[in-house]
Amino acid sequence: MATYYKDLIVWQKAMLLAKLIYRVTQTFPHSEVYGLVSQMRRASVSIPSNIAEGQTRKTPTEFARFLSISHGSLAELETQMIIARDLDYVSQAQADEYTLLHDEVSKMLIALKTKFSKN
Repeated sequence: MATYYKDLIVWQKAMLLAKLIYRVTQTFPHSEVYGLVSQMRRASVSIPSNIAEGQTRKTPTEFARFLSISHGSLAELETQMIIARDLDYVSQAQADEYTLLHDEVSKMLIALKTKFSKN
């Protein structure tokens, strides 16, 4: 296991995803500030935050639990992104950039969770 959460590639990618969501939601309608913008930002920040918290717990079982929470936040964010895309708040280029990062983070979370669930 990495000695520090910042060394984890999945944490680094999740941070990129959170930054992308902050950039993308800056252009959402003002009426969404307390709706989609808030929800998407909260979910995106939850992903790397739970990876970090879980890694610092130092036990494989706890780490796997926090990775599951991160993966749940990722699914929540994906749902919100679909809604934003359907409402034309997000361009196709932004949606494509999001999808690439989402898929990377999802695969990494699943692999890491599987590894630490077995211990």
